[in-house]
Amino acid sequence: MSIQLGLKTDCVETRYSYDWLFDLLAEEGITNVQLGSFYELYVLEDSYFTDLRHKAESRGLRIKSVFTAHRELGGFFVGDPRMERAARRGFDRLLEVAALVGADYAGSNPGAVYRDKFSNKAVGTACYLRHLKELSRKARGLGLKALTMEPMSCLAEPPTTPEEMRAYIGEMRAEHERFPDETVPAWLCGDISHGHCDTEKNVLHSNLDLFVAGLPMMCEFHFKNTDAIYSSTFGFNEAERERGIVDLAAFKALCDAHVSEWPVDDVVGYLEIMGPKTGRDYSDPHLADELRASLRAIKSVF
Repeated sequence: MSIQLGLKTDCVETRYSYDWLFDLLAEEGITNVQLGSFYELYVLEDSYFTDLRHKAESRGLRIKSVFTAHRELGGFFVGDPRMERAARRGFDRLLEVAALVGADYAGSNPGAVYRDKFSNKAVGTACYLRHLKELSRKARGLGLKALTMEPMSCLAEPPTTPEEMRAYIGEMRAEHERFPDETVPAWLCGDISHGHCDTEKNVLHSNLDLFVAGLPMMCEFHFKNTDAIYSSTFGFNEAERERGIVDLAAFKALCDAHVSEWPVDDVVGYLEIMGPKTGRDYSDPHLADELRASLRAIKSVF
């Protein structure tokens, strides 16, 4: 099993076209794309996504995954049935879009419990998992291979700890084992920059600890660099490698050491960075250089 490379498309939202991005990826020899969500995704007609699939495939690319970009499907944790229904409608459409672009996977971070109503976390978890079980049936009917969820960096956005990861994925695994012909499995979309600090900024679980804990439940992940308390994320150009804590060579060695634990054979790591400040004449033109620098740094190791 080898880790393939890809890019998540959040970085171009509002400032460059997919044609521009797909041309850049083809030039860099990157063939996997994770389509990040954007506002219009949930209301656009089907033909937009079949056209997008054609644009990718005509350049030798594949949109292998669809994943949220803005925490917009978090209504399962709010405790308001109207928000719950909105999140479900959005998730239903996300799966339909994934099928239209030919993706294997579709998913999101599960959602966030309000800080001032933290006692709702258990109820929100149950609500999310109940809907995800129903969505796994829809995903099966649409021809997807699995649903995905992203472990996050705070207790208000579960699953965060290894125990929460195992609980969420374990419940979905039990559902799939019970109904193997009606559902798809759920796996993690990990992130090498996600660790967990307490309120005093003490590291409780390092980014590497959480990644290794989630790896046996993971089908894809995000490449990002980060600081020592996981406060900011950025890429892998020379200056960013010097100030960040993600050592690509050490991370590659870690992946190799656990190669037998991946639950799938075709793992893709997607570069997920926003690049320079969005919407400035002095910054937008530098996006291409930032993407190329990070992609080349990752390629040199992986």
